[in-house]
Amino acid sequence: MVGYLLTLYSLTLYQGGTDHKMGKLLKTITIQSSSKPQGVIIGLHGWGSNVEDLAELAPILNLSNYIMLFPQAPFDHPNVYGGRMWYDFQNPNSTQLQESRSQLKDYINSILGSESLLNLPVFLLGFSQGGAMTLDVGLELKLTGLISLSGYLHPDIAKITLNIPILIVHGVQDTVVPIIAAQSAKNTLSKLGAKVSYEEFQMGHEINAKAIAIVRAFILDNSNKK
Repeated sequence: MVGYLLTLYSLTLYQGGTDHKMGKLLKTITIQSSSKPQGVIIGLHGWGSNVEDLAELAPILNLSNYIMLFPQAPFDHPNVYGGRMWYDFQNPNSTQLQESRSQLKDYINSILGSESLLNLPVFLLGFSQGGAMTLDVGLELKLTGLISLSGYLHPDIAKITLNIPILIVHGVQDTVVPIIAAQSAKNTLSKLGAKVSYEEFQMGHEINAKAIAIVRAFILDNSNKK
């Protein structure tokens, strides 16, 4: 799939923290077009997935003039070979969520503070558990927009620091993260004063073509407002 990305967009890809100044904290796949970047998209993969998996989203979004960063979750999945996770939700006593929060905030702040990216719109996007992490850390950072795909809201979120546009997309047939989780996230965030756009589609735990179109429109629309 990496070769396909390179062929399709003539992209430059850096893999591993030492190859890119913005990837020191988490292993990262960076996809950047040769044109002047118009924005940055940070994508967080789900539980049991990995950075290579979500990076396949890049050509489908068809936003080749955006830098796309895909950091890898810091913890090995206990049951999936090559799978990673931001935390083990089956272990309530684990400190992994707190550790991932800290690493992600440092990572994203390093991007926001990069001189080469100043004044560019920066979006945080996540799928499933990555969507939960997006809604968790993103509410405290000066980002242009948050996108949760088939995600959910952590129960300990009691306030929002910044009024950031949020897009929640979910499948009504999702058996992994039930649709009620997305509806609850929308209601909770709206009551806290967040600006939430919400879309449901006839799909399962996935990202279909209609969802991609909504995500792309959200990114372009909010980039123009920055």
